[in-house]
Amino acid sequence: MNKSLSLSGWRYRAVVLSVVVSALGYLGFSLWGGWQAVSNAIAEVGLIGIVIALGMSSLNYALRFIRWQIYLNVLGHRLPWRPSLNIYLAGFALTTTPGKAGEALRGVLLKTWDVPYPHSFAAFFSERLSDLFAVVLLALFGLSLYPAAQTMVVAGVALIVMALLMLSQRRLLERLAQASAHGDSRLHRLCGHLLEVLLQAQHCHRLKLLPGVTLLSVLAWGAEAVAFHWILGWMGADISLTFAVFVYALAMLAGAISFMPGGLGGAEAVMVALLMWKGMASADAIAATVLIRLATLWFAVGIGALMLLRIRRTGQTEEAI
Repeated sequence: MNKSLSLSGWRYRAVVLSVVVSALGYLGFSLWGGWQAVSNAIAEVGLIGIVIALGMSSLNYALRFIRWQIYLNVLGHRLPWRPSLNIYLAGFALTTTPGKAGEALRGVLLKTWDVPYPHSFAAFFSERLSDLFAVVLLALFGLSLYPAAQTMVVAGVALIVMALLMLSQRRLLERLAQASAHGDSRLHRLCGHLLEVLLQAQHCHRLKLLPGVTLLSVLAWGAEAVAFHWILGWMGADISLTFAVFVYALAMLAGAISFMPGGLGGAEAVMVALLMWKGMASADAIAATVLIRLATLWFAVGIGALMLLRIRRTGQTEEAI
């Protein structure tokens, strides 16, 4: 088995470009809120608070990695945890791509462990669906506090139901896959690949697995939502835990539905708007939003970028990155 991790040059450049463009956009958002307000928020939270928030984000990543290992095992690939963790974390480098699609970079890295693309992409698809399910459940936790968000939550539920209904039609998917195999066009081949991914993803959504992986997802995203509540409290905001969890979950849902890179723009807009609706000053609402996103999204991107750099420098690839 070839256990080297390989990436071609353009993929590595895509990582760098994605991070740079998104970082510049986030810099603009921070300047709009005012560096002074962000600096004051960091001072109020303090070093210990920042470490705690990063710890909660790390818990999020750990729980999601456990879920990732479960998906790979179900698909027939029992990877040692250490290289699998390296690959999983490296995928975070492309979190700032639309719909987090760049995290499918893990498929390239897993290929060297004899994991076929349909299997790795099925695990990736299952992750996104489980994440969506978790944030919808967390949003429902406080929906009564802001009924105007009902449309967005309903949209999330509709996406989940559609995906599960699609995955439940195995015979139909198999027939469509067979029909696609008889075509020679690029569209037929693309449809065939997508259908193969969906067929493999069915293994990750068996009824006996759903409760366990859903619990992992809810705990993972709930950990970051609790960190958001603590940050608001350290800044002196009188925001209940229920509302903080609701705001964070709804923001993640908005970012997922928007398909913007890393949810950028959509997630921040929802957070700021709801915090201001609850009575926070605009500068404080923006500062709190920037701070939690730095401790969650950008912390993940930084870990992913460092992991890719480590992979490159330690010679774990056969090709030059």
